[in-house]
Amino acid sequence: MTNIKLGVIEARFADIIWQNEPLPSGELVKLCDEELSWKKSTTYTILRKLCERGIFQNQDGIVSSVISREEFYAMQSEEFVNETFQGSLPAFLAAFTSRKELSEQEIAELQSLINNSRR
Repeated sequence: MTNIKLGVIEARFADIIWQNEPLPSGELVKLCDEELSWKKSTTYTILRKLCERGIFQNQDGIVSSVISREEFYAMQSEEFVNETFQGSLPAFLAAFTSRKELSEQEIAELQSLINNSRR
């Protein structure tokens, strides 16, 4: 998938779709008017761009995701770690924890993730 990054406004638009999918394109236009003050043409232009990127689809007037919100942000996170920390998750965690102390619950959750990945 090329260009999986979303700008701030695109991310707000994507969240509207993820929170309401599947939804008729006319309903998406109404939601974007209410939440983003967008005109119909703006909604369809941004939708077309995100469909071209392979994030959403508009089939027979029904808008739905090709990839889930969780999958999208997992891909973005992976790309960030790859670009910024040469793909090293330990280097990312070291940088993250150098400025933020982890709670016992966060440490337990991370330990659980590590243990589950060993299987």
